[in-house]
Amino acid sequence: MAQPRILIVEDERGLTQSLAWYFGREGYETTVSHDGVEGLRKAQTLLPDLVLLDINLPGVDGLTVCRELRAGERTRSIPVIMLTAKSEETDQLVGYSMGADDYVTKPFSNKILLEKVKVQLRRAGTPPDAGDVAEHLGVKVDRVRHRITYDGAELELTPTEFRLLECLVRQPGRAFTRHQLMDAAIGEGSIVLERTIDVHVKTLRKKLLDAGATLDLIETVRGVGYRFREDGA
Repeated sequence: MAQPRILIVEDERGLTQSLAWYFGREGYETTVSHDGVEGLRKAQTLLPDLVLLDINLPGVDGLTVCRELRAGERTRSIPVIMLTAKSEETDQLVGYSMGADDYVTKPFSNKILLEKVKVQLRRAGTPPDAGDVAEHLGVKVDRVRHRITYDGAELELTPTEFRLLECLVRQPGRAFTRHQLMDAAIGEGSIVLERTIDVHVKTLRKKLLDAGATLDLIETVRGVGYRFREDGA
């Protein structure tokens, strides 16, 4: 089974480092954000399996982020666990009213948090491994086997190319900025030029065409970035 993907949205960098290390050790794939705007963008782009969300965030607070996630068609079913220093009952009720699935007050035990994460993932309501395979216009992404095929032929991809193409295929028709694709394919904090994404896209286009694609499945969106073709017309 593929590693569950957790997005940690928390402005305390020491805490994010600790949580990323702990959950990574326990077999989870983690992504980190330190403010509400970026956290919301990453949730909408990466579509994680669960979000750990602080309430007191710079830019946009966690309650607003949670409300926006619940309003989005693609993000409304993602489990959200609130992390906060507030412990009053009224604050918890506000968090639940915005759509939070659980609530953890600081300081907390990582082991307790891990059990809460496991519970929410079990309750996610999707069949086992349902999100591990995505297919569109002949391109099939299989996260469990770490394979991407076109019309059954496996593409030889680097890890970065795999993550980039997976991000695009899972949301056909959606325009991604280069910065969003850098986050998804290369990771936060990497020192790379935006042109790096252009190089990867050029390589992916060639590999898809070599595999038999008759159209450029990855479209350029002028002034924005790229999107995966929505239909075969």
